[in-house]
Amino acid sequence: MSKSTSDQTVRNPSDTPAFGSILERNLSRRAVMRGGLCALAGLGAASLAPWAARAGQAESGVTLGFASLPASMTDACVVPPGYVAQVLGAWGTPLNDQARPWDPDGGNSAQDGLNATGMHHDGMHFFALDDSASEGLLAVNHEYIDQQALHPQGPTQPDGRRPAEEVRKEINAHGVSILHIRRQQGRWEIVPNSRYNRRFTSATPMMLAGPMAGSAWVRTPFSPDGTQVRGTNNNCGNGTTPWGSYLTAEENWANCFVNRGERAAHQRRMGVSDKESRYHWESAAGDPSEQQGEFARFDITARGSDASQDWRNEINGFGYLVEIDPYDPDSVAVKRSAMGRFAHEGCSFGTPQAGKPLAFYMGDDARFEYLYRFVSDEPWDPADARRSDRLAVGAKYLDRGTLYAARFDEDGSGRWLPLTPQAVGKDGRRLGEIFGGLDGIILNSREAADQVGATPMDRPEWTATHPINGDIYLSLTNNSKRDAARGANPANPRLDNVNGHIVRWHDDSGSDAFAWDLFLFGSPAGAPADVNRSGLTELNQFASPDGLAFDPRGILWIQTDNGIDGGRKNEVARRINDQMLAVVPQALSDRQGSGPAIGPAEQAALRRFFVGPNEAEITGFAFSPDYTTIFLNVQHPSNWPAYDSDDATVAAQGKVRPRSATVVIQRVDGGKIGV
Repeated sequence: MSKSTSDQTVRNPSDTPAFGSILERNLSRRAVMRGGLCALAGLGAASLAPWAARAGQAESGVTLGFASLPASMTDACVVPPGYVAQVLGAWGTPLNDQARPWDPDGGNSAQDGLNATGMHHDGMHFFALDDSASEGLLAVNHEYIDQQALHPQGPTQPDGRRPAEEVRKEINAHGVSILHIRRQQGRWEIVPNSRYNRRFTSATPMMLAGPMAGSAWVRTPFSPDGTQVRGTNNNCGNGTTPWGSYLTAEENWANCFVNRGERAAHQRRMGVSDKESRYHWESAAGDPSEQQGEFARFDITARGSDASQDWRNEINGFGYLVEIDPYDPDSVAVKRSAMGRFAHEGCSFGTPQAGKPLAFYMGDDARFEYLYRFVSDEPWDPADARRSDRLAVGAKYLDRGTLYAARFDEDGSGRWLPLTPQAVGKDGRRLGEIFGGLDGIILNSREAADQVGATPMDRPEWTATHPINGDIYLSLTNNSKRDAARGANPANPRLDNVNGHIVRWHDDSGSDAFAWDLFLFGSPAGAPADVNRSGLTELNQFASPDGLAFDPRGILWIQTDNGIDGGRKNEVARRINDQMLAVVPQALSDRQGSGPAIGPAEQAALRRFFVGPNEAEITGFAFSPDYTTIFLNVQHPSNWPAYDSDDATVAAQGKVRPRSATVVIQRVDGGKIGV
C-alpha cells in the first residue's frame, strides 16, 4: 500500500500479545534448538503427513543469474546489464477511441478517464490468451489518486463544494484496468479498441455474494435487496484463483466516507472520520447532474427513519475481495464477502489438492491488525480449473467456507482461530452472541479476531505461496508504533519496527495448526546486529517489504515501499530508492540452526534486481508464461516517466507531471528473466 493512504492511527484495542513479543521469545528458543522442529510436533500426524511428502520433493534447481545492483537515487529506473525496461499503460493511456490522448497539462475529462488506464498502479496479473507468451490480458489495480496531478491546478472546492466533473474524474481514476496487450518485434503494446479492454471504477455496479448478500447491513437506496453495490475502491494488492479469475483487494476504502453522526464500532475501528472524508466527494451531492445519489452516498450519516432513506449502509458494501473474470468482457464483478471485511492487501491460495478444501491467505494492512485464512466448504475438483464459467466456479468455492484469524506462538507453532457464530471469545461468549449471525461477524471481522485472541501484527501485507513446496510467505512492512506498551512477540520481534520483515508458515487446509518461522529482516546495511538480523549489505539492504510474489520456478520477488515520498526519514530511504529483490528460498522444513532463514551466511542468495525512480513505490508483479517478460508497477513517482521516450531507464528532461505506469522488463537476448 502507499504511505499516502496509510492509516496512521492504531485502532486495535486488543490486549492479546503482539507478534513482536512472541517473535523475541521465538528467537531465544531457536538459539537452543533447531528452528521449526518443535513446531512440527504440534501439527499432529494427520496434517504432518502431506507436508512431509511435499517437503521431500526436489526444488526447482533454479539459480539467479544476475549480479545485485548498486544503490540508485535518480528520476529513472535501473535494471541489470543485458536487460531493457519499457513503460506501458501509464496513467491516462486511452483504451479505446472514446478517450482523448493523455494531456500533460491535466486537462482530460472524467469521460476520458472512464476509457483510459487509472491512476497509481498496484497489484496485477497476466492472463495469457490461448496459452500465448506474447498476447494476454493484464489486470492492473489502481490504489488511490493524487488530486494535485489529476487536475490542472489540483482540486477545487468553491463554496465548500467539489465540482461534479472533478469528483467523477477522481472516481473514474480508481479501480481496475483490464488491458489487452500484445508483443510485436520485442515491444509490448495495448491493443486499442479490443473487446477485452475494460475499466472497473468506484462507480461500476457489482454483485455482492456470500454471507453479506441480502443482509440488512447492506440494503441501500441503490440496492434495496442488498445484492448489489456500486464500485470498488482503493484497490491495492491482488490475487488469482485456481480457475483463472482475478481477485482485487479493497484496502483503505474507509477514508473515502464520512459519518457526522453516531459512528458504529466497526466504523470507528476501520477509520471512518466523523469530520471529513479524504476526497470530499460527498460535497458534490445535490449537483443537478447527480444520478442515484452517486455523490451523496459517501456521507453515511443516518438521517432518515431507516436505511432506505439515507446512505448509512453504503460503506458496508466495501472492504472485500472482488472477483473479476478478465476473459469475459460482459461479466459482472462479484464481491466475495465470506472472505472477510477489512483492509485487504492481497490474497494467495495454498497448493490445491484434489478432494481437499481450498485455502486462501490474506493480510489486513494496518498496525496491529491480523492475518486471515479462508477455507472453502467445497473440496477442490481439478476439473474446475478448465471451466469457462469462472464466476460460477468462484461462487462454488468462495461464497461458503470458514474465515480464520492467525495466532502465532513462541514455539514456532500457530493456530487458525475460526470466526464463526459458534466460536468462543476470550470473555467466554460465542461470537454469534456478540455479533449476531455470520453477516455480523463478517461486518466486524477485525473485532471478531480481537475476541478470539488473534496475534496483532506489524501491518500484514502481501501473501505468496511457494509453487513447489507450498510454504506461504507474508510481508510485514513496518510498525513504528510498536513500543514497550505494545511489545514485541515471536513473529514481530523488534520494537519501533521501521524496517519490516517477512515470515512464512506451512499448513494444511484440513488442519487448524501451522508451523512458522522468520524468513528475512529489513535493515540498513550498517545497523547493529540486533537490528540487521539478516546481515544485509550495501548490495541488498532494504526496508518496508510490501509486494511479494513467486514465479512458478520458485523465485521469490520482494518489492519495497519505504515511504520515500515522506521525506527519506528512514535510514535505508536515505541510501536507495524503492526496489525489487529476488531470492530462491529453501523449504521451511529444511531449516537448520537459529535466526532468520536469510542471515549473514546467505547474502549471495538475496539480490537486488530493480531500482525505481525517486519517491516511487515498487509494487505489482506479473510474468509471461515463458518467463521472458516480467511486469511491475511504479507508483507515485515524483518526476517520471520521460515524455519523449518509453524507455523506463531514461530520466525526464525538466519537471513533468508524474504518471504511475507498468514497467515491462526483458532481456536483450530474449532469454528468461532472472536466471
